[in-house]
Formats: sequence, C-alpha cells, structure tokens
Amino acid sequence: MTSRPLWLIGLFVAALALGTDEFVIAGLLPTIAADLAISTGAAGQLVTVFALTFALGAPVMGVLLDPFPRRRVLLGGLAVFAIANLAAVVAPTFALLLALRVLAGLAAAVVSATAFAAAGQGAPEGKQGSYLAVVTAGLTVALFTGVPLGAWVGGLFGWRSTFLLIAIVSVLALTTIAIRLPHLPGSRGKTLPERLRPLRDTRVLRLVVAVFLSGSGGLMFYSYLAPILENLHGSTDRLPAVLLLVGIVGVPSAFFGGWLADRYGGRLSRLVVTGGHSLALALMALIVFTGSPLPLFPIGLAVWSVFAWALNPPLQSSTIEAAPDSAMGAISLNISGLYLGTAVAGAVGGLVVDTIGEAWIPLIGAILLALAWCSASFRMAHAKPS
Repeated sequence: MTSRPLWLIGLFVAALALGTDEFVIAGLLPTIAADLAISTGAAGQLVTVFALTFALGAPVMGVLLDPFPRRRVLLGGLAVFAIANLAAVVAPTFALLLALRVLAGLAAAVVSATAFAAAGQGAPEGKQGSYLAVVTAGLTVALFTGVPLGAWVGGLFGWRSTFLLIAIVSVLALTTIAIRLPHLPGSRGKTLPERLRPLRDTRVLRLVVAVFLSGSGGLMFYSYLAPILENLHGSTDRLPAVLLLVGIVGVPSAFFGGWLADRYGGRLSRLVVTGGHSLALALMALIVFTGSPLPLFPIGLAVWSVFAWALNPPLQSSTIEAAPDSAMGAISLNISGLYLGTAVAGAVGGLVVDTIGEAWIPLIGAILLALAWCSASFRMAHAKPS
C-alpha cells in the first residue's frame, strides 16, 4: 500500500467504510432492537433495506452519474454517506433510522461503483488489476478489522457510536480524495441509449451472471460457516479463529487477483479464479462429507479464501475491458449482481440448512462456481454487443 498514490489509499479507506457499514449492523441488532423497543426481526430490516438499495441503486446511479467527473461523484456520494451515518447517531425513531439506511445504501452504491471506475481509469498502463485490487482489499479488510472494531465500539459506547465511527472514516476518505484524486472525466457527450449499452452487451451480461453466481456460491459457504463447523466438529468454539484465517488470507489474495489480471489478462485470470474457487469448494465438500480431521478444515478453508477473495479484480477488470466507454455503468451492474447474489446466498443457504443439511452447502457452491466459470469463459475479441 505504501507504494500506491495517496488518492488510491483514499479509495481503499472509502471501501473500508462502506464494508464496515454494510456488515457491522448485523452484530448490533439485539442492542438496537432493545433501545428502539422493536423486535430483533424488525431491526434486521436495517440490513435488508441497505443491501437492496445498494443492489438496485447501483446500476441506476451508475448510468445517471457516468457523465460527471469521478472526483465530483465520489465527494458527493461520500458526503451523503457521512451525513446519513451522522444523522443515524441521533435518529429518535426506527422509521427515521430505516430511511437513513436507505439513503446510506444509495450513497454507498454510488461510491462503490465510482471507486472501482476511478481506480481502473486512473491506473497506469498494465496496473489496472492491481489498482482495482486495492479497492477490493478495503472491503475485505472491513470484514476482519472494521466490523469487529465497529462492534467493539458499539459495545463500549452504544450502537449509535458505531455510526459515528463510520462517518469519521468516510470523512477521512473524502478529504484524501478531494485533495489528491487527479481529474478523471466522466463519459460525456453520450446519449442515454449509449450509456445504457452495457445492458445490451452480451459480454458484460455474461460477466454479471458470473459475478452473481460467484457471490451466490461463495457467500453461501461463508455465511453458513458456523453451522458447517458445528456439523463437522460439534461446536463453533473455533469460529473466531476460522474467520480470522479467512481475513488474513483474503487481503493478500485480493492483490493476487489484481496481479493475475495485470500479468495474464482478463480472460485467463477470471477463469483461474472462478475455476479455482469451484475446485476449492469441491475440496471443502469432500472434507465435510468425509468428516476429515480438524487440521484439514483450516487448510481447505485457506485454499478457498485465496480464490474467493482474488475473484473481484479479474472480473471487474474484464468488465472495464468489455465496456471501456461505459465503465461505470458496467461496473455498477456487476456490483448489483454481487449484492443480489448475496441475497440469494442467504435465502438458498437457509433453505439448504433447514432441509437437506448444511453439509451440502459447499457442494452446491461448487456447482454455482462451475456455472460462473462457464459464463465467464468467452473470448472478449469474439463477443459482440447484441
């Protein structure tokens, strides 16, 4: 990170704030429910509305804001994001807090799509994958640093303090980007149909499908690690260590995915990571079904983490390659696909656990990743917009 330009580190910090805001609320739901005199299930809608707004808002805002300079869009999005979180600190009712989560989700969709577009656009020749990996790493680091830290702060000072922490981090990112991000123009001079072209481009759509399937399969496994571990070893005592292992392996893996994209190009890198991801989940299925001894589980999990967290840079780099003139709109479709995949992962994974059992989740994930590999296997030069 030290060799990267300061503006890219600002994008990393912005992604860290977004990832923390997305995931940390889940650990605060009982406290929020008690404070606002609502059920825990009702409080859980704070997570749902943020994710749905993010998923549905990303492609719409990506198209609408694509003509504007990246810095202006990032600063506006981060400002709204910070204000929404600051307002949550003093929100007196659940209804207002829910509305603020919608606003924060919409702002997060804008910042996320623009951050990836800016990283790809501002990268030197041959370094696009590595720059995209920095943004991905911000989301990864949030899982094992930002989220636990936010939950810890919430436990010490109350759940509202977590929103204050997120707002402070987002303001730090905003300040860095305002000072150091170079001028990166938007896609000006294009009609609305031209900006909507990624929606009709079979290359982009196949990559969106690959992202959706990858998110569904990989995040289903990640979301249900606790019952899988309990099924295999009779307890979840080792879950914190398991999650820490995923994070420790995940951060360098994001940079590995960026290096692959820079070194071998979009097609080979995305096939390596989706194929490796599928095989790693198949390995985990074998470990779970055979009841292998404990040391094999973390080894298999580490292998899975490499491919799971290396996935995003090659797929985002391929998306920019497929639609260089509408990069922000195309990337926003990918982000929407990922979040819809997250929703499917939770719903389908819960159904699997309640019916045939959690042991089947890695195998189902492996099948979904194999389908993602098929969807991403096209050659860019041979694909034409429909």
